[in-house]
Amino acid sequence: MVEMPPCRFYGCAVVHQYRHRNCRLGGVGQGADRSRSRCVGTAAGEACGTERTGTDNHTPMGDLGKELHAICTKYDIRGIADATFTERHARALGNGFAAWCTKSDRLGAGHIVVGRDCRVSGERLSEAFIEGVLDQGCDVVDIGLASTDMLYAASGQSHAPGAMLTASHNPAQYNGIKLTGPGAVPLSREYGISEIIAAADAPPTTQRGRRRTESWLERFVELVLSSVDTGKLQGKVVAVDAANGMGALIAPAVLDAAGIKHRILYGELDGTFPNHPANPLEAENLRDLQAYVVGEQAWAGIAFDGDADRAFLVDGRGVGVSGSTTTALVAEGILRRAPGERVLYNLICSRAVRETIEACGGTPIRTPVGHSIIKRIMAETGAVFGGEHSAHYYFRDFWRADSGIIAALHALTIVATCESDLATMRGRYEPYVASGEINHKVADPAATLAHVEHVAAGITTDLLDGVSLDAGKWWGNVRRSNTEPFVRANIEAADAGSLAEGIADVNAMVLAKR
Repeated sequence: MVEMPPCRFYGCAVVHQYRHRNCRLGGVGQGADRSRSRCVGTAAGEACGTERTGTDNHTPMGDLGKELHAICTKYDIRGIADATFTERHARALGNGFAAWCTKSDRLGAGHIVVGRDCRVSGERLSEAFIEGVLDQGCDVVDIGLASTDMLYAASGQSHAPGAMLTASHNPAQYNGIKLTGPGAVPLSREYGISEIIAAADAPPTTQRGRRRTESWLERFVELVLSSVDTGKLQGKVVAVDAANGMGALIAPAVLDAAGIKHRILYGELDGTFPNHPANPLEAENLRDLQAYVVGEQAWAGIAFDGDADRAFLVDGRGVGVSGSTTTALVAEGILRRAPGERVLYNLICSRAVRETIEACGGTPIRTPVGHSIIKRIMAETGAVFGGEHSAHYYFRDFWRADSGIIAALHALTIVATCESDLATMRGRYEPYVASGEINHKVADPAATLAHVEHVAAGITTDLLDGVSLDAGKWWGNVRRSNTEPFVRANIEAADAGSLAEGIADVNAMVLAKR
């Protein structure tokens, strides 16, 4: 007799010979009637009488599929822990991910790497996800607490699929999953995640997978420091705002190994993020680091988001540095060592990024917004580096994955190599003034963009991602959000007056169709 897992439809505590019929999460067996409120037994004749207790054990796959699709964004899974994203959802996704990897021959090294950030819900959801993977007979390498770029490193170096339990920069009550194929290849709703959801009710295999734990911090530090020569940074004092997220794990380890002096702000792992949200893209969340840099007389500062795959720089005067400026800095540093290489930048980056790449002898390639698109274009073009204004930075030699700590070290290294400081050197990459992101909530984003394209036909340059405009005195882009009913505008100009004119013109176009 082959023992099967406990029934997850009724939540029975006993192990039956066969799984209950129609128990979509537990697999297909015999002897149960979904319309009944109690377990009525199996083909072998036993019945435990367990009552159904709550939706976690008996929601039909049709409803489960809808729930999973509801928390599927364009690039990952994201929901409110224990509400829209529960242990049941995590286990089903682990089950579907392992089934998809096995069926599509994407198991790579033969196991799946799983990591998590420090959110309160992370350990429970990670355990549930791992159980789902094991149900499919797949082995798991559990790397425990990790930054997302550490997970990418583990996936890349071992050529294994990976899953990172994180909600990135979202508030503490959220959690989610970022999924990769072998070699840190990104998955998205269009590639992989929809099929994974469809496979979430795959019946468990008779042979469960095995689980082992591995520590990846030391190997990650070695990989980071092998990708950038930090010798010029030794002796510099760098302040770090870890925001109680995973930067508190990786930043001290990397900076200590590099011989860089550091001061850590909010360096305790605490998934409630008690000091401020782990989202340095919002200006108010940089204020503590800005004051800390000035107070500690630090040479520069680095702020991380919750899973530490994004890093934001602050100069020695306490002024934040944009993702565009950081992209230009990293590009110059890399192109000094590898002239002629291709470098990607997304279409909301400053015009100065393209000009910097060209001035340094590189070939600039403009891309739409979005990490899976950029990674695909990197693979197609062989680009050495790619940067986004949102502070995602991708490196060919890091499996085309993004890493905040690698980008920060590259950017600060070129500053130190030039025997300058960030507050002084940034000026060469910031000849223009910018609006920042302007968000408009609209009833129909597609109709709004079509209207902008129509009324701005004379100044439209392309439709690569939304509508890109160039009016001579100002230029910019209007595009739709991937996740919300918004259109987002980014405008740039040579002077403040022209910028104000551009903002007014674009706002009028958008609001006319609001």
